[in-house]
Formats: sequence, C-alpha cells, structure tokens
Amino acid sequence: MLSSSPLRVFTSSGTPFRSGSAALITKRKFRNYATQAKIPVNIVEVGPRDGLQNEKGVIPVDVKVELIEKLALAGCNNIEAGSFVSPKWVPQMAGTGEIISRMHRLPEVHYAVLVPNQKGLDGLLSVLNAYNSSPDSESVPPPSDEISVFTAATDAFTRANLNTSITESLVKMAPMVRAALDKGLRVRGYVSVAIACPYTGQVDYKKVREVSRELLEMGCYEVSLGDTVGRGTPSQVAEMLEEVKKDVPVEKLAGHFHDTFGTAVANVFTALEHGVRTIDSSVGGLGGCPYSPGATGNVATEDVLYALQGSKYGITGTEYGKGTIDLDQITEIGWWISEKLGRESVSRAGRALRAKKIRDAEMAKDGEVRAKL
Repeated sequence: MLSSSPLRVFTSSGTPFRSGSAALITKRKFRNYATQAKIPVNIVEVGPRDGLQNEKGVIPVDVKVELIEKLALAGCNNIEAGSFVSPKWVPQMAGTGEIISRMHRLPEVHYAVLVPNQKGLDGLLSVLNAYNSSPDSESVPPPSDEISVFTAATDAFTRANLNTSITESLVKMAPMVRAALDKGLRVRGYVSVAIACPYTGQVDYKKVREVSRELLEMGCYEVSLGDTVGRGTPSQVAEMLEEVKKDVPVEKLAGHFHDTFGTAVANVFTALEHGVRTIDSSVGGLGGCPYSPGATGNVATEDVLYALQGSKYGITGTEYGKGTIDLDQITEIGWWISEKLGRESVSRAGRALRAKKIRDAEMAKDGEVRAKL
C-alpha cells in the first residue's frame, strides 16, 4: 500500500524541486513495473565517486551536484555520491560535504559516501549533525544514509592505498563501522583486487573469502568484490565467486568490474549466473584507480542496462525510471558528463545509441525536406 505522506524536496539552489507539474514528492514504495516476472538486479551507480576520482582536471562542485541529481531522476536508487578522503591524496573528492548538502535528495534513494578512516567518518557526521539541527530535517532526506568502507585482498595493494596491511586495516575499520551503525547508517564493504593485484599479480581467492567474511561479521550489509585492475575473465570470476561463497552468502555479494581488457560485461553476466544480484557500474564508463596504474573505468552503466535487455534479469529502480533505470536518460547523462570532462563517452552502448539517434534525426529531417518537394 502506498504512503500518502508528502515530502518536499529542494534543489541545490534552495528552491522547491519540481518534476513535471508536481512540487511535492510522495514517499512510496517502488512499483514493480516491467521487472515483475524477472530476476531483480540492483545497480550501484559509482560514477560520481569511483568514476571521477582519477580525473586530472578540477571538476566544479556544481557539475558534481548536477550529475548526482540527473542520475537520481533517471531511476538510480543507489548512488555513491563522493568520498570523505583527504583532498591531498584524491583532489577530485574535495567538497563532498558541500555536494551532499547542496544536492536535492529524492526519497527511497540511498546516497553513499566512501569513508577511509575515522577522520572521514567524523567529516560525514559533522554534515549530518548540521542537517539534524536544521528545519530541513523534518521534510528533506538526509545528505547521506550510508558509508562505504574498503580494504583489499593483498597486503601490497592495501599498503599502497591505506598505508597499512590487510589485518591492520580491518582492526582500524571495526570501531569506525560500529560507530556508523550506532548512528543508524548503513555500511557497505569493498574488497579491492579480488582477481589480480597490480603489484603482486594473481590473487589467492581464499584471502578474498576471508576478508569478505570479516567485513560481513563486522556489520557490512553487503560486500562488493572488485576486479580493480580489470584483468579478470569470466572463468576467473566464476572460480573466485565459488571460493568466496563457501563462507559468504551470495546474496550478500556484489560485483565491481573495471573494463581494462573489455571483459567487464561478460564478467557481469558470470556474476549474475553465480547468484550475485548487485552490480556496481559507472555512467559513461568513467573511472580508474589512482593505486592501480593502467586500470581503465568501471563497466559502463549504459552497457549493463543494454546488455540485460531481453534477458531473465530486470534492473530495479525508482518511479522516476518507471521501476527501472532509464537507458535513454543514462546515455544522455553519460555524454553530458563526458563532454564536461572534455572527451567522448567510452560506453560502447552509449556511443552506438547516440549515433543511432543522430542518424534517425537526419533521416527524419531528410524526409521532411523530400515531402516538401
């Protein structure tokens, strides 16, 4: 049964947000729409964080805010909005507190932020404290309701990323996770280099299993397994998942695949066939990793949406995407943000769909000219 309690949402400029003719957004459960008979698959849109963190130029806060707002209106219900990491190490994540405070937030959308340490969590809690003491707290969703924490499957990568070992990273992480849970935040875990490490090569999948289990026992509701290098093949993904599933329920796992060698979409299908139901993806194929030299972007959201069309899987989303995530809107967003970054979208589906749109428009225009002759 749908709730009728109205919720007023404000734009990043502070004026009431209007979608079409509606100024009030009503809190309601997701409608099932066309995915009813299909196996539901959840997408975690990581473009605003993982997608932008490796960019060389400075990206204005306004652009980041608009990107997140566009993604939510396309139907995305899980968006990683930024990271409370030192701008000294990841300059593109500067201003995350301002971004999540300014953006208009839609009900039923989770806006997560990556938190590397207690200082990062303190930064988020400061933003939430300011929200809780403001009049907006009675009518507007909070700036964030979820944190992402991370470690890796090799000591070499963990030292490069966190300047610590795997064991030490988990010890430091535990009280931070507990503090976040005590504040009512959801906590999601990442295990980087689940297939191959840029420093040590092939990864021991038993270590992936052990680290994943520890993150769940710590309180993470889900663990995302990352092919950070983008070197994984479907057979490797299958072998890794079978090992991890010995200790971890598959419904608690997510797949995070970079597309360095062009196997990301195939790896997504492999993960789904092995029971994984959450996939991380990045609009426009944005991404890379500052600690994994040569790694390209995450699997493009457009490519995942396109590839799953007509399959037994259905992408879940909010009412803004009619119960799914709107492929046409995501394609346009992919091109919009890519052009803001001074390049073309690297999404294969996005490029093909835009080319078709341009061709169809030219043919329609040509038809109009011929009709007048």
